[in-house]
Amino acid sequence: MSDAVVPHRVEPNTPTARAGTNWLRRALDSDIFYSFRRSRMTMVAAAITVLFFLLAIFASQLAVQNPFDPAQLQLMNSRISPIWTAEGQTPFLLGTDEQGRDVFSAILYGLRISLVVGVLGVILAGTLGITLGLIAGYVGGAVDGLIMRIADVQLTFPAILIALLVNGVAKSVLGNRLDAMSTLGVLVIAIGLSFWVQYARTVRGSVMVEKNKDYVAAAQLIGLPAPKIMLRHVLPNAMGPILVIATINLALAIITEATLSFLGAGMPDTMPSLGTLIRIGNNYLFAGEWWIVAFPGLALAGLILSINLLGDWLRDALNPKLR
Repeated sequence: MSDAVVPHRVEPNTPTARAGTNWLRRALDSDIFYSFRRSRMTMVAAAITVLFFLLAIFASQLAVQNPFDPAQLQLMNSRISPIWTAEGQTPFLLGTDEQGRDVFSAILYGLRISLVVGVLGVILAGTLGITLGLIAGYVGGAVDGLIMRIADVQLTFPAILIALLVNGVAKSVLGNRLDAMSTLGVLVIAIGLSFWVQYARTVRGSVMVEKNKDYVAAAQLIGLPAPKIMLRHVLPNAMGPILVIATINLALAIITEATLSFLGAGMPDTMPSLGTLIRIGNNYLFAGEWWIVAFPGLALAGLILSINLLGDWLRDALNPKLR
């Protein structure tokens, strides 16, 4: 009679598994996560923000129609009130606008446009500002003076004026060649060029403090190139303020895009963002079709409020004086 081989479970003990477990344990035991758990408002704001992102990601699965596709729109379904009213019809949960677009579907797709413009604008502004801030703080001298004088000049103008200027120049140069996707790219560039100054000034200040410390001198002695020192040794010490600025600027970027679209300088009616939907609905507000402007406005307000609450919490959580 042969002995049966009893299989046994092998615990994962690879370096990758141990590193992942240790990283997760450190994150759960950190002061930031403890502060997050203590604030119910922050947890609610985080849940709402994640919900908005999920709605934007899965808009095509959740929407009853594609509001960007004219073939799916019918003018006979225009200006239908929300479903809970006497004139409401299924499947238009929040009613329809003047083109027969389902307002709920338009909000989902418009939310996707607003978030894409906001996130890409913040990434562009952060990349430009961090790069210029590292160069200004590490190199110093005339380069530092030139970059900071440009930043000082830009700070004298509101961000919305800078965005309007960039958007106007792009439209005057491209003219009729500017389609919906090109307009989205112009908005990203306009927002990115409007908000880079805060990153540059913050990173420059951190670099000027860190570059005189011993670890930077040691890195220079062993022959590390300046870009490697700035990116691997100096920049990580400035990531806390950068994350706070990026979170707050995300809300500002979404507001800027909504303002540009409301003024008619943003996304077109055929590919509306939340700001465009508010502009369209504002034309019918006094005619009694309040839902066309009310629900996109509430969605925009809820998104901005939740992101701002997260930014305020992150600013306090990363402040060592408040720990």
